[in-house]
Amino acid sequence: MPNLPVMEPADIVVFGGTGDLAMRKLLPALYLRDRDGQLDADTRIVAVSRSGLDDADYRDKVDSELRRTTPAWTGSTCESDEVHETFLRRLHHVTLDVADDDWSALADLLGPPEGRIRVLYLASAPKLFGRICVGSHAHGIVDDASRVVLEKPLGTDLASAQAINDEVGSVFSEEQIYRIDHYLGKETVQNLLVLRFGNSLFEPLWNAGQIDHVQITVAESIGVGGRADYYDGSGAMRDMVQNHLLQLLCLVAMEPPARIDGEGVRDEKLKVLQSLRPLVGPDVVRDTVRGQYTEGLVDGTAVPGYGTELAESRAGTPNELTPSDTETFVALRAEVANWRWAGVPFYLRTGKRLARHASEIVVQFKPVPHSIFPSFGEEIPPNRLVLRLQPDEGVRLHMTAKQPGPGGIRPHPAALDLSFARTFGDRLPDAYERLLMDVLRGNPTLFMRRDEIEAAWRWAEPVLNTWAETDQKPRPYSAGGHGPASATYLIERDGRAWHEDY
Repeated sequence: MPNLPVMEPADIVVFGGTGDLAMRKLLPALYLRDRDGQLDADTRIVAVSRSGLDDADYRDKVDSELRRTTPAWTGSTCESDEVHETFLRRLHHVTLDVADDDWSALADLLGPPEGRIRVLYLASAPKLFGRICVGSHAHGIVDDASRVVLEKPLGTDLASAQAINDEVGSVFSEEQIYRIDHYLGKETVQNLLVLRFGNSLFEPLWNAGQIDHVQITVAESIGVGGRADYYDGSGAMRDMVQNHLLQLLCLVAMEPPARIDGEGVRDEKLKVLQSLRPLVGPDVVRDTVRGQYTEGLVDGTAVPGYGTELAESRAGTPNELTPSDTETFVALRAEVANWRWAGVPFYLRTGKRLARHASEIVVQFKPVPHSIFPSFGEEIPPNRLVLRLQPDEGVRLHMTAKQPGPGGIRPHPAALDLSFARTFGDRLPDAYERLLMDVLRGNPTLFMRRDEIEAAWRWAEPVLNTWAETDQKPRPYSAGGHGPASATYLIERDGRAWHEDY
């Protein structure tokens, strides 16, 4: 990995510092950036929770969690032990119920910002976002140079998203607010920008004249697990489509920005969201599919259905099913109504307990207008560009080549495969590593602006409302499959098929 710049001294204050997100994502990411020399010696990481831990207890907890979950933490050399100790000394814990008036312990530990970079990371329930921001301001913890990071979900509909934005905005200016979507920190997502705008090959083809359709898939093999209670109030549309999948669609469909900076990219993404053809009334019934997984086999292992997992999360018995109309799968057909994309369908799908864990963007080009190889016997398959977000990040271009050997010209499908791991060798940083460093350097490019969030909700909310008004129940699908059969029909009625080679 190239030499990386050291960030300025900072205070990173994590509200919800003992929670799953902090332990599983944020602290490992900060440790790895510290190990690679990006955190200044004076940078502090302050966890805030109601757990009653002191600094020593919290450091022991983090040490134990990282040993269990982070392979890079488990080294036993003297050098790695020293890096571990340096990171652990950065950690502090303050016990605080943000509903209380006494913030003195946190205020005393942090002191006034005095121009120092101070980041509040709100890894807590969204209903607390406004209270945390107002409390931090009232107790002198933040100033005009401070930054706040908001985790999703940012509301459950347009009105609640606006209310959260209003509360946070009463303390922080828009330039200080970083609404995080970790999908935008993935290597392949950013490489999409370079692929399109750094190469003369693709951009002239990136339009309705050459592209037949686009598929965006985020498939998970896991179930809802310990998130069942949260998930049951959310569902796949709110949890994945309204944010992650729409952001990926924006990056595929956006116009070239004048510059790759915070506002240029976000301005173009907003235009895409505003150009989405609304899905309302009969369009929702025709162009969307809801699903919910039942028991089945994933990788040869029997797994329970959603109702059983929900019952177990609520201290029910394993055989007790909790009736729920929450969708764990969504597939839909969207269109971007502008000159570049008129008539090109965008097929989006996401779900839990599917056959494999994978995320990808597939750009399907139109077939050649006329085949001059009659001996091929079949229509030459059209070119297809596949961007893999996970598990093996990379780019694959499916094309047609001559099969080697005598016997005439025999066209054969082939692929140009760019695996980032094989090509660049180094460990690819996790999305949170990249995004946290962007917050410290004040780069908002990969974060969502308020108008983006609200435009996404304006498009998604009519779908949710129509599902509720028409009592459209989720279609059952067996765990370990590819989702409901109606999702296959959704794309096949247009003469197309889902790309399953992920």
